[in-house]
Amino acid sequence: MLTRKNRRSQPSGVAVASTEVEYKREPADAPSARFGWHGEGLKTFKIAGWVSIVALLVMMIGNHEGHVEDLFLLGFALLLAFILIRGEILSRRKWAIKK
Repeated sequence: MLTRKNRRSQPSGVAVASTEVEYKREPADAPSARFGWHGEGLKTFKIAGWVSIVALLVMMIGNHEGHVEDLFLLGFALLLAFILIRGEILSRRKWAIKK
């Protein structure tokens, strides 16, 4: 919406929005700014990842005639486990390198 503050008029009399960037800090949009926390819930993400792996492996139990879906479930579980283990190794190495 154009206001008088950011309105420019062209020779034809049409109001055009300003191209200036407004820098505002909105603490209501970022409630974590009030108490200083800006991180991610890494522990929560790891727990959710391992719970997802268990859920994928439990879905393999059942009355399947074909086992193609079992291969996909196992593949996704292994991929997710690889991502979680790799992330853990890289995060530990990051702390070990700093002296």
